Amino acid sequence: MSDSVVISQPLLSPRRILRWMYIGRVCVGVAIFVAALYRWRNVDAGDTLAATLALFCAIAFTAGSAWLSSSSRRLGLSFFFTQSLFDLGLVTVVVHLTGSDVSNFTALYILVITVGSLMLPFAGGLLVAAIGIAMYWIDAIWGLGFTLPIGVALHLSVFAIVGFGSAYISARLRQAGAGKEELEAQLVLARLQADDILRNIGSGILTVDEAGRVLYANPSAGRMLGVTVESLIGKQVAQSLAESAPGLALALERTVRERIRIHRGEAVITSFDRRFSIGLTTTTIEARTDQSGVSATAIFQDITDNKRLEELRLRAERLEGVAELSASLAHEIKNPLASIRSAVEQLAASPRATEDEEILGKLIVRESDRLSRLLSEFLDFARVRVTRVDRVDIGAIAKTATSLAATHPDCKRGVQVTCVAPQEPVFVEGDEDLLHRAVFNIALNAVQAVQVGGSVKVEVSRLPFAQVPSGTPFQQDAIALRVTDDGPGIPDDVKERVFDPFFTTKSGGTGLGLPIAHRAIDAHRGILLVESTAFGTQFTVLLPHSPLGAGVPA
Repeated sequence: MSDSVVISQPLLSPRRILRWMYIGRVCVGVAIFVAALYRWRNVDAGDTLAATLALFCAIAFTAGSAWLSSSSRRLGLSFFFTQSLFDLGLVTVVVHLTGSDVSNFTALYILVITVGSLMLPFAGGLLVAAIGIAMYWIDAIWGLGFTLPIGVALHLSVFAIVGFGSAYISARLRQAGAGKEELEAQLVLARLQADDILRNIGSGILTVDEAGRVLYANPSAGRMLGVTVESLIGKQVAQSLAESAPGLALALERTVRERIRIHRGEAVITSFDRRFSIGLTTTTIEARTDQSGVSATAIFQDITDNKRLEELRLRAERLEGVAELSASLAHEIKNPLASIRSAVEQLAASPRATEDEEILGKLIVRESDRLSRLLSEFLDFARVRVTRVDRVDIGAIAKTATSLAATHPDCKRGVQVTCVAPQEPVFVEGDEDLLHRAVFNIALNAVQAVQVGGSVKVEVSRLPFAQVPSGTPFQQDAIALRVTDDGPGIPDDVKERVFDPFFTTKSGGTGLGLPIAHRAIDAHRGILLVESTAFGTQFTVLLPHSPLGAGVPA
C-alpha cells in the first residue's frame, strides 16, 4: 500500500475558470484596441478613447483580480459576481462600439452568462443572465425608442435560454461534484483507516506478486522477521526469507504459483537469537496490478504462547492421569510389600537361617524400605490437592522456601541463593503449605543444577494484565515468581520431559519434585513455564493476584 492519496480535481473548479476568464478578458480588450488602431482614421475619437480605456481597465482589473485570487485561499461569491459584472460591462462597451443591435460581438454575452453561471449558484447564474439581458436591451433600444427589432428579441430570448440552461447545468454539476467529493472523502478516510489498522495490527502482513517480489509489508512483519520494511519491498521473497523464515516464503510461493490458499498453517521464524512458531493464512488477489496478474498475501502471528499453553494443558491432563494411576498402584503394592517385608524379617531372624540368608534378608528389607519411600512419594504426588484456601503472602513464602533451599545438603560450596520480593505483602489465594512445597521444589531444583560458585535468584513481582501471556485464564493482574539460575541449562530434549513423573537426570533422584510443583501450581489456577539457554534456566510461576480486600472463598 502506498502512503500517498490521490484526490481528483472537482468537476467545477472556479479558480481554473477564472484563469481562462482572465485570458479571454485581456484578449478581448487587446482585440478592440488593435481594431481601433487599425481603423484609426475612420473611427470616431470618442470610440478610440473608449477602446483605450476598456483595454487599460481590463488589464488593471484583471491584474488586481489575479493578485487577489492567488493570495486568498478562499474566494467569496461576491468576488465571482463582481468578475461577471465587469465582463458584462466590457462586452456592452464592445457591442456598443461595434453597432449595438447589429454588432457581430453580441455572442460574447452568451459566453459571459455561461461562465458566470458556472462560477455562481443557480440564483446567481440567473441574476447574471438578467443583468446581461438588461444591459443589451438598454444599449440596443437606446436610439430606437421603445421599438424592439426582431433580431434583438431573438438575442434576448437566446440569452434567457442560455442563462437558465447554464445555471441549471451548473447546479447539477455542483451537486454531482459534491457527491463525488463526499465519496472521495469517504474512500480516503477508509484507506487511511485501513492503512492505520495495517500499521498497528499485531499480525504480520506480507504481499508478493506473481514473480515473488514483495509488494507490501507492515511494521509487525518487519519486527517479527527482524528486518526493516524498506529492505523487503521489491526483493524476492525466497531470497529475503531463505534463512529467517523459509516456511513462510514457501507458503507464499506456493499460493501465488499454484493458487492454493493455506488456512491455519504453521512455520518457524528465526530472528537473531530467537526462534518461534507462527500461525499463517494465505490468500490470493486475482485483480491485476501494475506488476503482475495475481498477488498473494500472508497473514501471520506469533503463536509461541498459544503452543506453550496448549502444552501446559496437555501436560496437566497427563499428570492428572498419572496421579490417579499412581494412587491406585501405590495402594495395591504397599500392603503386599509390608507383608513381604515382615515375612523376610522373620525368616532372617530364624535360628536356622544361615549367614547368607541373613545378609539377603537385610538386603530385601533395605530395598523394601526404599520401595516404601518411593510409594509414599507416589502417594504425595497423587494427593496434591488444595485443602485450605487463605489469602497468603507469596513473598513471605518465597523467602522461607529460598532459605531452606540455601541450607539444603545438596547446595554446593559458594552458591549464592537470593530472594527479591516487594516489602509490602503480595497476596494470592491458596494453600500456604502446598505453595511452599511447590516453591521449595523449584528452588531446590535450581540449587542442585548450578555448579560451585554459581547463583540462584528467586524474584517475586506483580505482572500487569497487559503483560500476561495471551490465552491464560487470568482476567486480572498476575503474580510472577521467577527462579533463575546460571547453571549449564537444560537441553531441548530434556526440557520437554522435566515435568514428567519419575524422569530425572540426577543420581538418586525420584523425578517427582517438579511434577509435584506443577500439579500444585495448576491446583491454584496458575501456570508453570520454563525457559533455558546455555547460560542458565528460568522457571516462571504465574498466579492470579488477590487484591487487598478481596474476599476469600469458603
